[in-house]
Amino acid sequence: MTRSRRSVFFRYVIRPLWRVLWRVGLVVGVLLTLLVFSLRVIDPPVWSWLVWRELSQPVGYPAEYRHQWVDLEQIPLQLQLAVVAAEDQRFPLHGGIDLHAVRSALEEALAGQGLRGASTLTQQTAKNLFLWPGRDWVRKGLEVPLALMLESMLGKRRILELYLNIVEFAPGIYGAGAASEYWYRQPVATINADQAARLAAILPNPWLYQAQPPTTYVRQRADWIRQQMRQLGPDWVGQLE
Repeated sequence: MTRSRRSVFFRYVIRPLWRVLWRVGLVVGVLLTLLVFSLRVIDPPVWSWLVWRELSQPVGYPAEYRHQWVDLEQIPLQLQLAVVAAEDQRFPLHGGIDLHAVRSALEEALAGQGLRGASTLTQQTAKNLFLWPGRDWVRKGLEVPLALMLESMLGKRRILELYLNIVEFAPGIYGAGAASEYWYRQPVATINADQAARLAAILPNPWLYQAQPPTTYVRQRADWIRQQMRQLGPDWVGQLE
């Protein structure tokens, strides 16, 4: 391609395309910012993970999903602590991204060991709210700016409240309120520390594990979570802002 042709190509193709792309990106950024900011006061009636499940209807997914919103004040502190102990013990400390965990996961992936989970609770919340199932580099990359937005606009308590209300605890069972009714036939406000630990224990794969009756693996993992809960102490989540 001659210099004159490159100049024409840049002028009539690249430059207009760039103008369209940055304008689209600006609009998407503004809308996403407004959407995240609205989560300060609006409890989401739907979220991306739920929509994907409803549209794909994977084998084992129920005809009707279950969900009931429960304010964080009504979710036992021991369940809040159990989930943090199981999924992200540094949740009160980091700014949405655990850089040490991300670096270790990337090193393992580049070494051919596969892309393992290194997501914080904030990243998991962002994934459930806005992204799609699966493990791929694109989704993992999008989790980072979304997690930073959640942290800057919502704060730890609201992020934990969102997570506990939208995460899947069994096929089609979303949130701690529905999970407690499904697994224990009782309101979430009444569960004890062992029941809380078992709910947290099934989160890595709620389609495979069950909280009641617990398998040997779930029982052992719940015991480990209880130990971590004692070491962290209730103030680890009780003083979140």
